[in-house]
Order: sequence, then structure tokens, then C-alpha cells
Amino acid sequence: MSEHTHPHSPSHDHGDDRGPVADASVRTAVPTDAPAVGVVQSAVWTQAYAGRVPDEVVSAFEAPAFAKAWRQSLENPPAGVHRLLVARAGEQVVGFLAIGPSQDPDAGPARGEVTAMGVHPGARRVGHGSRLLNAGIDHLRGAGAEDVAIWVLADDEATRAFLVGAGLGPDGAFRDRVVSPDGETLREVRLVASLTPPDGDDTAP
Repeated sequence: MSEHTHPHSPSHDHGDDRGPVADASVRTAVPTDAPAVGVVQSAVWTQAYAGRVPDEVVSAFEAPAFAKAWRQSLENPPAGVHRLLVARAGEQVVGFLAIGPSQDPDAGPARGEVTAMGVHPGARRVGHGSRLLNAGIDHLRGAGAEDVAIWVLADDEATRAFLVGAGLGPDGAFRDRVVSPDGETLREVRLVASLTPPDGDDTAP
């Protein structure tokens, strides 16, 4: 179990830091961000799942469909602590991160979850992912979460390395998610981190 690891501020997004980005920022998403988030998610999901799921599944990762779902969620947010954050380079949305309460059967009431995140392939390695993750963790901690979880593809070494570098670690849990009409599955593993300081440490990470 890695329940006692603590998130910190990594200096990269799946690779070496190439320096600060002018006017880079993170803010809470609004409904008008939905089309841009859809574009980013389409690019991220297509890259992540190409070769891992059937081509017809990848072809369904269309920006308008993602955008419609995000707009509905932003206009009628579900109950509980849910938030969508966007990373921007200037005025352009280049990344997103969604947080909410964990839905895992073994999760306690104080566990938050990063339910989705991604940075456009053309905007990586300049800190957007780190800023998103740090902002999401800050929101969860402020809402009273005591730990955070995120599920990642078991063979996605780049994303896993990024998250481990940020202070999360595997807790041994895994799941096989159905990813095609034929019942094909992909294995995901869970990474977790505590959001409370260790015993005797009065400073939060």
C-alpha cells in the first residue's frame, strides 16, 4: 500500500521541463470551455488508446461528443464535490482535469479521485499537467478529502511515471475495464496519495 505517500510539485509533464510558459494558468472550467476541452480530450484519448482498443472504438473519440458531455456536466453539475479545471496557454485551453468523490467500493467517504485528466500532445512537457494536478489536489484537500486516487492504464508507463513523480503510488488495486462491444478489456491500476500530513508533521505537502 502507498497510502502514506504525499503529492508534491513535479517539474515536468511526462518528460523534461522546457521552461515556463508565457501566460500559463489553471482555472475552473465554465460551459463555454466545453468545445475546447472536447478537442483536447479527443486528441489525448486517441493517442492513449490507439493500438490498445479496436479502431472503431478510437474513431468514436470525437471532440463534439466529448464537448456535449462536458457542457451538460458543467451546466448541471452532479451532487457532491465535482470540478473541472482547465489549463491555458494564454487564452487557449490545452489541458483539463476532473475531480470528484471516489466511486470505488472500498473507498472511504474522505477519498477524492482524479476522474479524468489530459494535456494536448502538442502542449506537453512545459508544466501544464503539474499545474492541473496541484490545483486539483488543492481543491480536494480544501473540500476535506484525506486522500486521492487515480486509475491509469497498466501499461501507460509515461503517465504512471508522471504521477509517481508527483507523489502518488500503486496500492495494489486493479480493474479490467470493458473497452469494446466484443467485451475486450484493458487493465487499469490505482495510484493513491495521502492529502494529510504524516503524524507529527504540521505542514501539508
